[in-house]
Amino acid sequence: SGESGAGKTESTKLLLQHIMNLCKGNSQLEQQILQVNPLLEAFGNAQTVMNDNSSRFGKYIQLRFQNNTVRGAKLSEYLLEKSRVVQQDAGERNFHIFYYMFAGLPSEKKEMYGLLDPSLYRYVSGRFGTQDVAQRWKHKYQEVCNALDMVGFQEQEQVDMQAILAGVLSLGNVTFEPEESNGSVKVSEASRGWLKAAAVSHKMNRQPYGHSAGSHWHPAVSCFCLLCADARDSIAKVAYGRVFGWIVSKINELLAENVDPDVELREIGILDIFGFENFAVNRFEQFCINLANEQLQHFFNHHIFQLEQAAYKEEELPWETITFNNNEPILNLLLAKPLGLLSLLDEQSAFPQATDKTFVDKLNSSFKGSLHFQPGRGRALGFSIIHYAGKVHYTAGGFLEKNRDTLPANIRGLFINSVTPLLSVLFTGNSHCRILLWLARLLICLCPHQHSLMVLMERMYSANPHFVRCIKPNSQKEPGVVDSQVVLQQLRYNGLLETIRIRRDGFSWRPSFEEFAER
Repeated sequence: SGESGAGKTESTKLLLQHIMNLCKGNSQLEQQILQVNPLLEAFGNAQTVMNDNSSRFGKYIQLRFQNNTVRGAKLSEYLLEKSRVVQQDAGERNFHIFYYMFAGLPSEKKEMYGLLDPSLYRYVSGRFGTQDVAQRWKHKYQEVCNALDMVGFQEQEQVDMQAILAGVLSLGNVTFEPEESNGSVKVSEASRGWLKAAAVSHKMNRQPYGHSAGSHWHPAVSCFCLLCADARDSIAKVAYGRVFGWIVSKINELLAENVDPDVELREIGILDIFGFENFAVNRFEQFCINLANEQLQHFFNHHIFQLEQAAYKEEELPWETITFNNNEPILNLLLAKPLGLLSLLDEQSAFPQATDKTFVDKLNSSFKGSLHFQPGRGRALGFSIIHYAGKVHYTAGGFLEKNRDTLPANIRGLFINSVTPLLSVLFTGNSHCRILLWLARLLICLCPHQHSLMVLMERMYSANPHFVRCIKPNSQKEPGVVDSQVVLQQLRYNGLLETIRIRRDGFSWRPSFEEFAER
């Protein structure tokens, strides 16, 4: 754990290499486990203002052992930041894979996928920079292709996948305008070519928006243009999310253990989750990320302070209790039922008439006087949470829509009927995928002491945890520079100063009675 850019993903890769080395690391499986990283980073990482290679999803890697040899592995992914596909703030980029494709695809392949100059696409932000950057991206694209081959993706699957990504980019350039004759909405004349390109890339039998997008709609045309734009962005986000989930499934097929089911395997799990974030503009995604980090901090406190000191008390050892910054009140504010922030968000999401403003009004009335909640100031719609790592102001726009995470049924039907086999597979069995998405969200968000312990927290609480605390040396993304104030702030809010005290004053060696008696 640690802030965004503190080195969690790099530490995870080093830890995996170390474990494979201890296993002698010669088997094909051990090499494959190490080689899936370029694939995950290309599709799941992006440049942010805090980190040039920021993980925009959480991953839990389970390594299964028999006789000190890796026999299998499984990867679970949580809360991919799909909104990044359609919107990036200043100084940020979309997922790496889009830039790698532009830099690495030969011209005939770009023509096949209908890819034009990257500067033309609304979903791809940021200047493409120097020739060196383009060359590095080209090399990364080759790494991705090698990883796809190694994981076992068929050539046609790789073609379909890149066609879907190209179609997503074309879809982003589709705009809408009012139909003057009947007050409905149609695709603008200027973007009909982009719509055709998206439909061709996704091999749809008919285009996802007809000549007129709903002639029964009237008179608030500008509102309907926005609704069409929202539906367009929803399609792009869901399509990308399904591709990412499919890649993870293929990786798990490759890495699954091939042993007798009766054989008991030991397990090491590594949780590499997005770090605490506080940007100039913080949205629903930052809220989910920071909530997950609140969970991890509570888990850390539980093991390092509560269990440790309870053991000393049980043994009746002379001990002066070490106080620590308990973040349980913050978790109660966010997760309590029926009046925690998430419960109120779900309640508002269930009302068709509810808006982000009614949601914020509900928060302001429910949490008036709370030490960990502050209403927004001025006309901007938002609120602040005093997290364990500091105060974060959240922009409330989009909270309800992102929490609902829905896709119109007629649009889903178009994908299911696509003649691209991969696209049809990704959108079939949608209710099952929705349940998985809902579970994934709960895995991160549910409090460990609530009645329903989900799988991830159960695993963590039943295991013997080791905590790797990553400390960010400076806020400028500079190598070899240590800003002592930045470091000290992290040591304080992570509880590491109190951890040092409990380690210094506590009991490092804890023999069993048998060991003690023998000595």
